[in-house]
Amino acid sequence: MKLTEVVNKLELEVICGEDLLENTVTGGYCSDLLSDVMGNAQEGQVWLTIQVHNNIIAVASLKELSAILLVKGLKPGKETIETAIQQGIPILRTNETAFEIAGRLYNLIRQS
Repeated sequence: MKLTEVVNKLELEVICGEDLLENTVTGGYCSDLLSDVMGNAQEGQVWLTIQVHNNIIAVASLKELSAILLVKGLKPGKETIETAIQQGIPILRTNETAFEIAGRLYNLIRQS
C-alpha cells in the first residue's frame, strides 16, 4: 500500500514530505521509546508516536521507515521539520490517539 492511500483514507495531515507519498507502507509501529523503535521497527512501517523532537528523524531514517505519524494533534518544531525534509522522512499528523489511529491503520493494511 502506498503512503498516499494511508494519508487519504485515514484523513491525515501531511506536515512535510508531500513528494514522498509514494513510499510503500508495510505496517505500523507504535512506540514512544526511541531505543524500542531502533530495536524493533521494520523498514517500510509508519511510526506512531507522541515524540516531536529532532531525534525521531534520525531513528526513522536509520530504520528506513515510510513516515512518522504524530498523534494527539502534536506538532514538531521547525528544526525537526527541516531535518525531516533533508533526510526524506515524511511527517504526518492526526488528532486521534495512538490507540485509535493504530487500529484504523491496522484495519486498512489488513484489508489491502
